[in-house]
Amino acid sequence: MTEPNLRIRGLSKSFGGVRALDGVDLTVPAGQVHALLGHNGAGKSTLIKCLGGAFPPDAGTIEVGGSSYARLSPRESIAAGVAIIFQQLSVVDSLTVAENIFLGQEWTRYGRIDRRAQEEVAAALLARVAAHCSPRDRVGELPMGQRQLVEIAKALSRSASVLVLDEPTAALSGAESDALATRVEDLRGQGLAIVYVTHLLAEVERLADAVTVLRDGRVTHRSVTSGRTRGELVDAVVGTKAGGGDVRPGRVRDRTPEVPGPAGLTVDGLRGPGFGPVDVTVARGEIVGMYGLIGSGRTRILETLFGRRRCAGGTVRVGDRAVAAARPAEALAAGIALVPADRRRQGMFPVLSAQDNALLPTIRSLARRGVRMPACERRVFGALAEAVGLRPARPRLPAAAFSGGNQQKLVLGRWINDVRSVDVLLLDEPTQGVDVGARQDIYQVLSSLSAERGTVVLFASSDPEEVVALADRCLIVRAGRIVGELSGPELTESALLSAVHDPHLTTSQGAA
Repeated sequence: MTEPNLRIRGLSKSFGGVRALDGVDLTVPAGQVHALLGHNGAGKSTLIKCLGGAFPPDAGTIEVGGSSYARLSPRESIAAGVAIIFQQLSVVDSLTVAENIFLGQEWTRYGRIDRRAQEEVAAALLARVAAHCSPRDRVGELPMGQRQLVEIAKALSRSASVLVLDEPTAALSGAESDALATRVEDLRGQGLAIVYVTHLLAEVERLADAVTVLRDGRVTHRSVTSGRTRGELVDAVVGTKAGGGDVRPGRVRDRTPEVPGPAGLTVDGLRGPGFGPVDVTVARGEIVGMYGLIGSGRTRILETLFGRRRCAGGTVRVGDRAVAAARPAEALAAGIALVPADRRRQGMFPVLSAQDNALLPTIRSLARRGVRMPACERRVFGALAEAVGLRPARPRLPAAAFSGGNQQKLVLGRWINDVRSVDVLLLDEPTQGVDVGARQDIYQVLSSLSAERGTVVLFASSDPEEVVALADRCLIVRAGRIVGELSGPELTESALLSAVHDPHLTTSQGAA
């Protein structure tokens, strides 16, 4: 019997006491497409990065083509035959297709790069993946689907036997997604072992021969997909029977206020590149989630409300005030703030202290005649740190030294302190990369904020557990439109997964 192309045994990995992987086993033989499923934070990305050499595992082994490794460097991973195609492609837009394929492994002749030989081999590799581009085309001028095929051709040029595709259709059109599915089927027929990471159950149904589900770093389900219904796949991801009342234990308050307050945010016919029209009304003191898969448009909606993206039409009101925010500064002046998903690049300054990060928008308000008041700043920061449960509550500690959850608390506290409090708080993936304890702290802060101050909280998430734990009601977002709404006892993980994958669910109220 031949060895599987990939076998992972007992893989474990922790970060600062948080167990990201806990004894994970995964076996993928040659000629199989193996779907890897799980919510955000389940451990999928950590597993991929251990396989690609970005993270050294704490325990376990990785076997590729019969060779066993306790850990892999990026170079060793490539040499072993592993190729990983991430959501963020690694192609260089300014180079040609052939130059990208042979980047770092150029063929030379008499001390010069043999471009003709590279282009001939590149043409054969492009034909193997049925790419519709030339070796001499600039990659930056190609559509996203063709760029992805260039990445796959590059992997094949290095004799890859294991191909990992991480959410490969997140940025593709429907036609490009169909074309990629055909290519994956071709590569399966060529004997590659393919690990296919996705949230889209339709792709699992079409492509996968087997499925493994991760939850909180552990394998909770594995099976072949033949004969499986979509409902069974939903049950596997959720971990309970559909409709079985799978509300997570971390629920922070009663589902819905008995008497909704006055409208705090009213959005009518909002449109922008890639989404709309969208209608949303959120009452004061209400927490509303927007649930959708990657690329659904939920982030675009939030960023347009915050003035980070261009608005093509529609109206926005905060209470009784009309708002036309073309820039974030105008949104902030109107009482709207955004906590972005990528806090390290978009939400904070890692080298600045915790106090400076948290009080950045309020320093001028606390100053007297243009002079900063350190004692006043320390007092406000101390109250803020206590309110959000910041640990450690050390004002001079650089933000980069805090855990992911405490960094998020710093960014969140920026908009809810005693000096600066907004009317509408927008959050994109509010607990992404946050451990369980900090996640619960953040939920409590948001719940108290809405209940005690009447703040409108509108958040976007791809994690159904989070939506169930936090939202009073949830809007289902697909293809830039709101196609449904769940609230009360209907708002469960199973219902969210079913709704977002339901092809018969069409645009409803809020997306006229």
